Amino acid sequence: MPVTTKVTVRPAVPTDSALIYRFVRDLAEYEKLLDAVEATENDMTAALFGENPRAFCDIAELDGQPVGFALWFYNYSTFVGRHGIYLEDLFVRPSARGSGAGKALLAGLARRCVDEKLGRLEWAVLDWNAPSIAFYDSLGAAALDDWIVRRMTGEALVRLAGA
Repeated sequence: MPVTTKVTVRPAVPTDSALIYRFVRDLAEYEKLLDAVEATENDMTAALFGENPRAFCDIAELDGQPVGFALWFYNYSTFVGRHGIYLEDLFVRPSARGSGAGKALLAGLARRCVDEKLGRLEWAVLDWNAPSIAFYDSLGAAALDDWIVRRMTGEALVRLAGA
């Protein structure tokens, strides 16, 4: 008899802070960027569950056990004239990949976009991450090859702020 599994997605709650932080570190390790993680568990708690949260998180569970997360926030498109969702992080534990957890997390965000009449759902993926790119392609996500992401941090940010 085949083993059946059930994937559910729920909004994160404050007691999930340590779990979310672990997922962030696991994702960073997978992306070979663990040394870039400056955030702490307290930072996650404050950002997601503080007085005025500006970021949000959903947890995927497989048979009641947390296996992944999606951390996201609202953005705005002046061209579309509506808000959208930017997916900052999506991670599913390797042992749960192929279970439908990643698709369930994305489907939940897509439903939110449709229900709230948001203009789009977007995210970035590292160019070497072929399994994730193939997964996103299978869902119908379009690559925006004509856009180059730019980022300013650290000294460059401080220098511009002082200009």
